[in-house]
Amino acid sequence: MNTHQHTDPKKTVEPTIFWASAGLITLFVALSFGYTKELGETFGSAQKLFSTYAGWFYIIGVNCFLVFALWLMFSRYGDIRIGGPRAKPEFSRWGWFAMLFSAGMGIGLVFWSVAEPMYHFASPPLGAEPNSTASARQAMTITLFHWGFHAWAIYAVIALALAFFAFNKGLPLTIRSAFYPLLGEKIHGPIGHTIDILAVVATMFGLATSLGLGVQQVNAGLQKLAGVEISTTVQIGLIAFITSIAIMSVVAGLDKGVRRLSELNMYVAGALLLFVFVMGPTVFLLDSFVQNIGAYLQRLMQLSTWTESYQQTQWQHGWTIFYWAWWIAWSPFVGMFIARVSKGRTIREFVFGVLMVPTAMTALWLTVFGGTAIHLELEGQAGILAAVNENVATALYAMLENFPYSGISSAVAVFVVITFFVTSSDSGSLVIDTITSGGHPNPPVKQKVFWASAEGFVAAALLFAGGLGALQAGSILTGLPFTVVLLMMCVSLAKALKEEWVKELKEELKGINIENLDSDVLAKTLSDQKSKASDIP
Repeated sequence: MNTHQHTDPKKTVEPTIFWASAGLITLFVALSFGYTKELGETFGSAQKLFSTYAGWFYIIGVNCFLVFALWLMFSRYGDIRIGGPRAKPEFSRWGWFAMLFSAGMGIGLVFWSVAEPMYHFASPPLGAEPNSTASARQAMTITLFHWGFHAWAIYAVIALALAFFAFNKGLPLTIRSAFYPLLGEKIHGPIGHTIDILAVVATMFGLATSLGLGVQQVNAGLQKLAGVEISTTVQIGLIAFITSIAIMSVVAGLDKGVRRLSELNMYVAGALLLFVFVMGPTVFLLDSFVQNIGAYLQRLMQLSTWTESYQQTQWQHGWTIFYWAWWIAWSPFVGMFIARVSKGRTIREFVFGVLMVPTAMTALWLTVFGGTAIHLELEGQAGILAAVNENVATALYAMLENFPYSGISSAVAVFVVITFFVTSSDSGSLVIDTITSGGHPNPPVKQKVFWASAEGFVAAALLFAGGLGALQAGSILTGLPFTVVLLMMCVSLAKALKEEWVKELKEELKGINIENLDSDVLAKTLSDQKSKASDIP
């Protein structure tokens, strides 16, 4: 594959992508505030339509991404290094993992870590008795399924594709570059523009969903701590305030702003995790962590292919389909951010790091928070379920009220959500800046400020148009077309990796010093190389 860098170092904006994306997003914001009721009804109808008739497609697509990611990790391509054979990682493993986790999950994990297990505990979808030990086990298994391998496989696929074509092939760090093996130079024309515009819009809605959830939880925390009213007006004000912090961070740049905030965020979140672990049912949590992992792995195949075809209920539409669409809508932003910080890793190390480590960390977080809440409910000591039914954003604080120093721990939780909000927002801004500048490594400050502000506006518009339902619908609607893009990206990446592996194999053959090998060793060496070549799919 003969590629070359098309990014003009003097060109800091790609006009077609920037103005088309900005125009579509501005139109949506205007409609949200001008036709609130109509847009809310449209979102509801569209979500039901997409979930009912395209749910099977989401499920097949996400399973394909997981299988593809695992294949990459265990294939011969695993030895290929992002950035070339001599590339070195720019960040330590701890810094790398911190940025992966903060960008990849963040707000949503804090928001749902108590609420989702409690939902499934009270209304188990697979037939267990509500509020029982059986429904408790099922609740944790389903929650881990939604936040586990499938989500991170989506991120791994798009991140690896972007990193490989940018750092190994010298193409701009944009979504379109991943399609070079299929489209060739056409990626620089209308087809490529369409791919990048779709990526910007999907990213914006996926990010806005998380920001909307986060600000609802911040509002609930402030209501507990200071009696602040829970309302859309307050939440929009909070979005404006926290977005201003995100703008300062994104202007500071990747290393000074995003990395430092991500690491601070991990330390504070880790302290909150440790507090709940120590003050909560510690032995129960240790036992249940092992059991939760085992149950998740045992039920993985069944849950991965479950489509409610015989139950004909709507549970999956509001949960699994929403999550798959949410991760897919988030994937351009998370994928490009992971790609930017992963140069120097081998494909095997990259996929293992992106797929396995964050999944384990997520399982631990969910077990500690969700498991503690369920244990308290089983013991009849908490009113967490009642809080979830009244206002899902209050679930975490309702659980913390069962421990000493609940005021301090709730304040720490609010801080964690805010820092996750900021790291998600400025990471997303950096990504959208890069796409709309045609892959420029350092877009102008004004453009960074514009996109960070736009994220806040879209989050506010979705809240104004219908709260949580609109946030979910926004992700589902934008995630569906991007699923097709990601599936084609897998095909393109596989083709490119085959070419890269053949090229490296030929370089190895050139390096064999035949004169210094006896006939038996030479025969075995050539036989091994021939065997490798025949293994290329």
